[in-house]
Order: sequence, then C-alpha cells, then structure tokens
Amino acid sequence: MARLPFNPDRDPAQPSSSSRSRSSPDSRVIRGGAASGTNSRRASGGTSGGGKVLTVSQISHLIKDALAAGLPPKVRVVGEVSNFSERAHWFFSLKDEGGSLRCVCFASAARRVSFPVADGMEVVATGRIDYFDAQGSLQLYVDALEPVGQGALEARYKALCEELRRAGYFDNERKKRLPSMPYRVAVVTSRSGAALQDVINTAGRRWSGCELLLVDVRVQGAAAAPEIAAAIDALSRQGKSLGIDAVILTRGGGSIEDLWAFNERVVADAIFRCALPIVAAIGHETDQTIAELVADVRCSTPTQAAMTLIPDRRTLQQQVTQLADRMTRMLRNRAESSRQRLAALARHAMFRRPERMVDPHREKFARLRERLVSSLPGRVKADADKLAALSRQLQAVGPLNVLQRGYSLTLGPDGKVLRSAGQVSPGVRITSVLADGRVSSEVVDGGEVPPPRTQRKSKSQPRRAADETTLFGDSSAPA
Repeated sequence: MARLPFNPDRDPAQPSSSSRSRSSPDSRVIRGGAASGTNSRRASGGTSGGGKVLTVSQISHLIKDALAAGLPPKVRVVGEVSNFSERAHWFFSLKDEGGSLRCVCFASAARRVSFPVADGMEVVATGRIDYFDAQGSLQLYVDALEPVGQGALEARYKALCEELRRAGYFDNERKKRLPSMPYRVAVVTSRSGAALQDVINTAGRRWSGCELLLVDVRVQGAAAAPEIAAAIDALSRQGKSLGIDAVILTRGGGSIEDLWAFNERVVADAIFRCALPIVAAIGHETDQTIAELVADVRCSTPTQAAMTLIPDRRTLQQQVTQLADRMTRMLRNRAESSRQRLAALARHAMFRRPERMVDPHREKFARLRERLVSSLPGRVKADADKLAALSRQLQAVGPLNVLQRGYSLTLGPDGKVLRSAGQVSPGVRITSVLADGRVSSEVVDGGEVPPPRTQRKSKSQPRRAADETTLFGDSSAPA
C-alpha cells in the first residue's frame, strides 16, 4: 500500500493525483505526462519563477506516490538472476539485455520457493515495485518465483527428488518386505475412482479370503496431499489393532498436475515413516511420482499392485499340490531306503553267525598267551645271569676286596685319609685300616716330602690293578 506524501502546498479541496490514478480503469498504464505535470506543479508549489526547494523525504514520497499511481499492485517480471545472495532474505537482481532490477525476497516468501535459485537462472518474479528510501533505489519485493524454460512443477519435482534421495528416502535397504499371505489390505484411494474397482476385481479373482479396507481420500487437488498423508499416518498408528498387513496407495492416470498430490513432501514423509509395507501404483507406466519412489514396492497399474500383494488362490493350490506330491515321494523313498538298509544289516554275518566274528580273535589271544608262557623262564634266567655278573664286578672294585690283598688305609687324627707324608708330623697319632681291623700308631719320623724323583719304569714291575688306582688315587706306593 502506497503512503500519501506530505505536501504542505496541496489544496485539500482538490483530489490528489494518487486518488485519480487509482480511479483510472487501466492501472497498468503509467501516466507519465499527467503525473509529471501534477508533480511539477506541486514542486513549484504555486511559486513562479524561483522554484521551491523540497526535502529528500518529500521527493521520496512523491516518487512512491507516482509508483503507486502508475504501477499495478502486483507485477510479473521475467529476467535472469544475477548477484544472488542468500542470507536471512534473498537479494538478487533481474536483468536482461536492456536493464537490471534489484529484487529482495524475504525469508517468509523464500521458504515457499520449491526449487534452488542460482545466478544465470531465468525466472518469473511476482511482487510489487516500491521505492527504497534508504538507498534511493527501486526494488521489486518478490512474493513468488517460477522457473522459466522448464515447468515449475517439473522443477519442484526434480528438486524434491534430489532432496529426498540425499535423505535416503529411496534407499532399498530401508524398504520393507511384503507379507507373503496378507489377510487384510488397506486401499488408500478415491471411492469414485476406477483404480479402486480394479483392485477389488483383482483381489476377488485371486483370493477372496483377503479382506480389503477402503480409506477414501481425495487424490487430486490442493487438499489431496494432506488427506493422503493423514490416511497413511492413521493406518501406520492403527494398523496393528486393525489387523492390516499392507497398504495399497493408488489412483488412475492423469497429467502431472492431476497427479501432483503424490509428489508433495507431506505424502513422501508419511510413506517414509509408515510402519506398514506400502505398494504404490499411481497413474500409468510412464508416470513416476515421488510417492512411488518412496514406497516399498512400485507397480505400474492398480491391477498390478493387487496382483503383487495378493497371492493367487489357484497358484497356491498348485503349489500345495506340488509340495504334497514332493513330500510323499520323499517319504516313500526314505522309507524304502531305510527298509533296504535294515535288510542289509540283517543279512550281515555279525547278526547271523556272531561266533565267526569272535573266533579269529580268540585264536590270536591263545597264540599270544602261549608265546608269553614259553618265553618267560628264559627271560628270567638271562636277567639273573646279568645280575650275577654285575655283582661280581661290584665286589671286584670294592675297597674291602682291595684291603684283603694286603693294602691298608691310613687315617689322620681327624679321620680323613692321608694322601701325603707332608700331612703328618712326628708325634701325631695315625690309624691304619687293614682288612681285618685297625692299628693305631704314632709318627716317629717323617712329615717331610722327598723331592720328586724320576724313576725309570721297570719292565719287571708288576702292573697295578685298576681297582688300586681307582681306590687310592695317585699313590705311588702302598700305605
């Protein structure tokens, strides 16, 4: 709404130029001459010659008044986006080969734009043109933006597809499996649509035991998307208590505008969070709505959706018959195989003449026992002879046997064997151990060790017994 400029020279009795302009039947025509003449008269303020000086605010008000009088409240401007800046609000320019227009799109309006805006994109901006006093410039205050070159709906479709794809709405990993034998299926569609009749006919033809629950919603128009989303949410909440196993979301074919309710974000969100598996069949084969992309299974027609979800009774009967025949053959074969195996076991020698299995082992045991008994005396005699030989060897090297051959041991006062004459001195009492007793004596002379003397080994000297060397060590002379 344009504000009336403050004009101290305006005659209250005369109608203002703004009121005249608004009363004009064609508000789109800017009456530059009339407005200029009127304003020039106001600017002169009735003064002649000298020209009245106006303030900037007065000029701004005059410009706003002229814009309000010369432009319609809403304009649609086509141009290329330039210098796009996205902050809390959008600031950009629309330009063509002949000029440029500054634009601002406030955040409340920007949130309604459903496609990404970037430099170079050709758009149609709808809004009002007003004069921005602070910068002294004209601006287009944008209320809506539409892309040019491709349909606005197509652009919204692609933008939402990309957004949902990034959010994982189309991932196969999150999609639920369909029940193999649903007993109750909810059909979300219009009561008056042909799609419902297709589903009913197909379900009745395939399996009449499957119950259909109709959820009547509008499938076209502005109110369709909220109704569809609310129906899916209600089924998700109450599906378990109602015994619903799956949902069919369907409608017949139409243009993209007719099917647009199934491309709305609210429907995609409802399908995404639904706890029940959903089969979607929207439009024809060539149509592919966002609802179908988010659904767990997509079918080209309502009939195919019913065929996909509801099993065929005749096919099930054939499968049951085939499985029964297969199980009968398997059991018969198994029984015949077991019977043949049992008969083979019964014919085995172990069961017919078990003594023939034991006799060979019994004979082997008798032979081994006979060999053990016959070899035992010889083994005992050999061990006894070996023990006697070892005893003789032990007696031959014993010290008592050496003493009996005339040798003796000499013990010092401390009871240790004397191995050198230097270990005693005159007056020390020593003990000589003989084969049959001991003799104590006192050393009268001795205690000195003579220097070593090289002796020629006599050939006639008798060889000492090995036991002497072992027993007395390096004793060159007997004690």
